[in-house]
Amino acid sequence: MRILILTITTGHGHHAAAQSISDALTEQGVAVRTIDVYKTINKALSNGVNQLYLLATKYIPNLYRKAYGKLETKDRQFMLQELTNLLIANKFDSYIDQYSPDFIVCTHVFSAQIVDELKKQGKLLNVPTIGIVTDYTLHPFWETLSRVEYINLASPLLIHTAVRRGIERSRLCSFGIPVGLKFSDRTPREDAAKELGIDPNRKTVLVMGGSMGYGNMTNTISDIQNLGLDLQILAVCGNNKRQYVKLLEANLGPDVHVFGFVKNVDLMMDAADCIVTKPGGLTVSESIEKQLPLVLTNPIPGQEDRNLDFLLNNGIALAVNKYFAVDDALNYLFNCQGRIESMKERLSYAVTPHASRNLAKFIIEEAKKSTM
Repeated sequence: MRILILTITTGHGHHAAAQSISDALTEQGVAVRTIDVYKTINKALSNGVNQLYLLATKYIPNLYRKAYGKLETKDRQFMLQELTNLLIANKFDSYIDQYSPDFIVCTHVFSAQIVDELKKQGKLLNVPTIGIVTDYTLHPFWETLSRVEYINLASPLLIHTAVRRGIERSRLCSFGIPVGLKFSDRTPREDAAKELGIDPNRKTVLVMGGSMGYGNMTNTISDIQNLGLDLQILAVCGNNKRQYVKLLEANLGPDVHVFGFVKNVDLMMDAADCIVTKPGGLTVSESIEKQLPLVLTNPIPGQEDRNLDFLLNNGIALAVNKYFAVDDALNYLFNCQGRIESMKERLSYAVTPHASRNLAKFIIEEAKKSTM
């Protein structure tokens, strides 16, 4: 059995989801190959698309937000991006033939468009395909891919939205957003704190900044310290070296532990009481898998705005804005009796746990049917 995973670089989440599914399939002894479609066809195209996305969301967010909203409507015009994927499909066909997969997984709507186009041309008709939606919304264009057999949503609550957008109920799955297998495990808080070198008996706030440089972690942490509670803070800057240096130079005190890129975010989540982060689909899903209350800030316009709406409306997050500071949010969280317990309880209604392994089981079962 051979599974092919197709991803595209726009931010980190689509690659992370691809890796999580690959790990879960490999755990079951299945052969997996992951391909970044644009990078394989043309590295300049891949870099251009990624840079355009980063620049648009960071420097012209209001315009990007408006464009994203327009793309969600059905009256949009034929897009240059759709034409690009049509042309790529014709070039990419040979790569798929070389691997001869029994099942295809797409972790980005653009890669799913390419498979949909090939199926339209009469190719890959016996190779079932699933598209993975990596945010708590239905991105534009998913409803146009009538030939992709399955579309996996972040939550069962999004099925109604997808059906309203024109996708048949029989094609929809709701296993959730796949995250790393280690997030399904749990290290006791005391052990996690000991490994990190922090006090297990003090309230701990995990602050994570996006690798793309959104937000100001120094101001965020200063606001948290203004709350006046006996807190310790784990500040993770990821690949954002400028943010990391800025935090170190700010000299925020011994209770603030600053990290760059780390591989043990799961351990930090086990040691924390809550997380302050932007509402990216993967980070949110990792936090939910760990049953960690969310305080959300600095959403990227478009999909992360939709994530914020979903999480707030389901009572599983608090949101920071210019009128409601992060210290206000943490004050509500820590001083409102039962608030944390209530948020954790609501998680079980909104999101399905263990998405990676459940998806892997589904993929294997469907691949077996296609080869009978």
